[in-house]
Amino acid sequence: MPIKIAVLKEIAEGERRVAIDPSVAERLDKLGASISIQTQAGTASGFPDEKYEKAQIAASVKDTLQNADITLKVQPPTLEEVDEIPDGTLLISFIQAHSNKALVERLVNKNITTLAMELVPRITRAQAMDALSSQATVAGYKATLIAAQLAPKLFPMLTTAAGTLRPAKVVIIGAGVAGLQAIATARRLGAQVEAYDIRPDAKEQVESLGAKLIDTGVNAAGEGGYARELTGEEKQQQAEALAKHLTKADAVVSTAAIPGRPAPKIITQSMVEAMPASSVIVDLAAETGGNCELTQPGKTIEYSGVIISGPLNLASQAPLHASEMYAKNLLNLLSLFVADGEMNMDLEDAVIDGCLLTHQGHVHHEPTRTLLGMSPSAEKEDTAPVEETNADRPMFLAQPENGEADDLKTINGIGPVLEEKLHELGIFHFKQIAEFTDEDIARIDQFLNFKGRIQREEWVSQAKKIVGDE
Repeated sequence: MPIKIAVLKEIAEGERRVAIDPSVAERLDKLGASISIQTQAGTASGFPDEKYEKAQIAASVKDTLQNADITLKVQPPTLEEVDEIPDGTLLISFIQAHSNKALVERLVNKNITTLAMELVPRITRAQAMDALSSQATVAGYKATLIAAQLAPKLFPMLTTAAGTLRPAKVVIIGAGVAGLQAIATARRLGAQVEAYDIRPDAKEQVESLGAKLIDTGVNAAGEGGYARELTGEEKQQQAEALAKHLTKADAVVSTAAIPGRPAPKIITQSMVEAMPASSVIVDLAAETGGNCELTQPGKTIEYSGVIISGPLNLASQAPLHASEMYAKNLLNLLSLFVADGEMNMDLEDAVIDGCLLTHQGHVHHEPTRTLLGMSPSAEKEDTAPVEETNADRPMFLAQPENGEADDLKTINGIGPVLEEKLHELGIFHFKQIAEFTDEDIARIDQFLNFKGRIQREEWVSQAKKIVGDE
């Protein structure tokens, strides 16, 4: 049978995007996959059910996920959604693991392999899969339109019978993907634009869009194309340089962010107090705390005559194009390991390895393990709930040979709770598992309600390798 890809309807508040648009559904169909989409998943994005001609429309989350091999989402799944995802299958979505430890633990316990879209590496080969960049493009555009709407001035210079209107002065903080799109949009609207970024390679990009880079004398180039966190002295130096420019700004769009970390505080309260009355700050980093000390996520406030907006999930405000780009990102990622209706994932591929968050009951992504304080193999009580059924209890040895059992937790997929269950069945040694017959596997599978877990996690081949190495 071909692999089944399930697409859930997004249920996060205000989320209007969908993981797969109709054109990508057709492309996945050509790769040999069957597609199941929850009803109305694409409606808010402009894709009603009837547009998905190559997909089956399912009535509920449970129906959508039945027998699914791959689950696709935009927002991180809820714990309830994870509980419905079949054990041992693949999930591709934004996860935001740094603030979702309970979610990561649940994915581990369900033995779900997770590719986190925010972890796609910033390498040339992965550009077509970089969902952070595609969604930041939308956010940068929308943030500038919000600034133009809230600003007390028109952005372009206008010559009218009533006189000449000078262009608005706009400062863009951060010249990443969102910042560059904000610069380009502000320039199209006719504003006079300056940009602030502490990475030296930003100058050429900023100037190519017709803006001027504010020189602070600070170089904070970091890994993966992102800015690193500044030292106290560097923060003071950049703050003094930036403050001078903010006193003349009519609008500020702030986009500076560090993945997996709180947003750096760049605009201080004193800077806001020195800005012109009725000027505007749109803080695109509001979701991770904001670049402005006064930003309130999800709200627009006024302080000292300055309007401060902290919009959330701006990409969802242009759901059609945002969904189309995100769907293409997923398609390009899936194309690495899906062909002819089968899935063959190379875990050593640089792209896969870079965004592989959880796999075989472990947190694979080392920075996430460190950030969440989880060990490589001890982050879970077990890989999935173990429920005994009314089937006959299979029994093997009465007690371990030589009075000492092997550490069965060495096998990926077996945790402390499951090891204890196996001991109760008389399974104490790697050799026993290596010699499992199809009948043995079927009996254990039926009694512990494993649903094919032993084969899926390849216990026998793991045990044979361990025995062979010994």
